[in-house]
Amino acid sequence: MERDFLSIDDLSSEELWSLLNDADEVKRAPYGWGSRIAGKQVALIFEKPSTRTRVSFEAAVTSMGGHAIVLRGDELQLGRGETIEDTGTVLARYVDGIVVRTFGQDRIERLAEAASVPVINALSDYEHPCQCLADLQTIREKKGDLGGLALAYLGDGNNVAHSLMFGGMKLGMDIRIACPEGYEPFPSVVDRCREIAAETRARLVVTNVVSEAVVGADVLYTDVWASMGQESESEKRAEIFDRYQLNHDAVEMADDEVVVMHCLPAHRGEEISPDVLDGPRAIVWDQAENRLHAQKALVAWLLS
Repeated sequence: MERDFLSIDDLSSEELWSLLNDADEVKRAPYGWGSRIAGKQVALIFEKPSTRTRVSFEAAVTSMGGHAIVLRGDELQLGRGETIEDTGTVLARYVDGIVVRTFGQDRIERLAEAASVPVINALSDYEHPCQCLADLQTIREKKGDLGGLALAYLGDGNNVAHSLMFGGMKLGMDIRIACPEGYEPFPSVVDRCREIAAETRARLVVTNVVSEAVVGADVLYTDVWASMGQESESEKRAEIFDRYQLNHDAVEMADDEVVVMHCLPAHRGEEISPDVLDGPRAIVWDQAENRLHAQKALVAWLLS
């Protein structure tokens, strides 16, 4: 039976460690993976705009000998009323895997239920699991063992926060989420993460107080305050989130060797100050590069 990758929570802790090890191997010796999915066809569906996700997935598939078929939502019959289930059923007759970047998580789940080939969540409003794989790979590169490391996330309790929470709990990390009141992660995600933490000895803190998250943190992380589809809320959110900016003050409260992360694209002067994003503590470009390596490992695991 085919495996899908719709959430970080789809993976056991052992599978997550294995994928991170494979991602490291891909990065060390990329040419050894040149024929890993030779002849495989992979549909990449983008209902939301993309830079890093689109280019990294297309490069990952083609560099391993596969063929990427890149499709916008408005290029498919989805844009004219065909159901997501019918789309998944048909595409599975043509391709060996489907990567989807969309809005509601239910769309990906319904497509995966109908499709008879592996489906990968390349971003939904609920999770960004491929980003999390690259994030964990990058943190381990810079910090070594992940167990017990403290990651403080500032801003909206969004899809990126959800995936970091799942990933951190699976690997025994200390994840601290600081959000304005009313913008916390989904309660269902918090509850599930606490279940995982009970098994892995991880620690989860969700707070409205920035200092409770950042003091002594090994990693500082942020994301845009208004995600795709929330543009009309940008001005309102800028006022609400102002004190959650990842700036010099946050860096000063963290560990002396803290690293700074952002999944990009960044809005300098909003969720992160320019001096921090462009400063010596930032590892955002390595983080962006590792999208390629982590996704190669993921695609190879599901399709080879």
